[in-house]
Amino acid sequence: MNTEPTSFPAARFIKEIGRGKKGARSLSRDDARDLYAAMLDGRVSDLEMGGLMLAMRIKGESVDEIAGFLDAGEASFEPLAVPAAAFAPIVIPSYNGSRQMPNLTPLLALLLARGGAPVLIHGVINDPGRVTTAEILHELQIAPAGSLAKAAALFAQGLPAFMPVDALAPRMAHLLSLRRVLGVRNSTHTLVKIMQPFAGAALRLVSYTHPEYLTMLSEYFSRAAPVDKGDAFLMRGTEGETVANAKRAQQIEWFHDHQCTTLVQKQAPVDEMPPLPAQSDAATTAAWIRAALEGREPVPAPIAEQVEHCLHVAKLLRQKQDRHHERNSNIEDN
Repeated sequence: MNTEPTSFPAARFIKEIGRGKKGARSLSRDDARDLYAAMLDGRVSDLEMGGLMLAMRIKGESVDEIAGFLDAGEASFEPLAVPAAAFAPIVIPSYNGSRQMPNLTPLLALLLARGGAPVLIHGVINDPGRVTTAEILHELQIAPAGSLAKAAALFAQGLPAFMPVDALAPRMAHLLSLRRVLGVRNSTHTLVKIMQPFAGAALRLVSYTHPEYLTMLSEYFSRAAPVDKGDAFLMRGTEGETVANAKRAQQIEWFHDHQCTTLVQKQAPVDEMPPLPAQSDAATTAAWIRAALEGREPVPAPIAEQVEHCLHVAKLLRQKQDRHHERNSNIEDN
């Protein structure tokens, strides 16, 4: 029996998106879903794969394309079960790390977990020239969760779970790895930062680095994101990470039921610099985070405010889901 995947002719899609930034036309959500599913399944030839990725890189993704790609991407891996807790899960993508500032994403995650929320971090283990969240968590003696079961065990212990993207979404991780072949990023780099890996509603923390992505992601969460997937916080990244900048708070937009509420206004740099780790390496950052958790260093005010908003909305989201399940149970009983 031939078990080879059926090839997927991608030329008609390349013809649409490959006419340059001004001449290209965007795909429908259904076509984008079918195309990306074929890319994930390995049914697109290497030549066509390179053509698709470069064409999309030049054109830029439309909202419907991102929505269709994400539909296929989230269908390509097994979702995590929603843990029993008073809060909806909080999802923190971590694919950038830091070059200059200390990476305080682990502090954010640990504060949220200490507040009672199940926290999933997903991303890369290492990135040359950057200090990753995984490296700092290693210094804090929190090992990566290589399976859904290990992630669930960490949730049960009140700890954040870091899942490498290779373990969480291996097919998407393969498309990410093609950056090393092509030399440029592709649409998957955006998708992993906005995907929602749980089987129920969750709060996603999403960041952007370029202004055009603020426009596109705002429209995605305002009209195209599935409401049953939960809510999202959108902010400018701190060196690409979704933790608030300790030196000045970024604006944070809360997207819920396709509505947008501004939670935090953009602030000017503080006059007096908050105490931060003396160096940005993983060991120094981890030691400072441990001191902050123990009260020996102050948690930067923008991060403390971010934690407060995250826990508040995650609790509201969980209560909303509980009411929804209760209504459905009553309907079934009647």
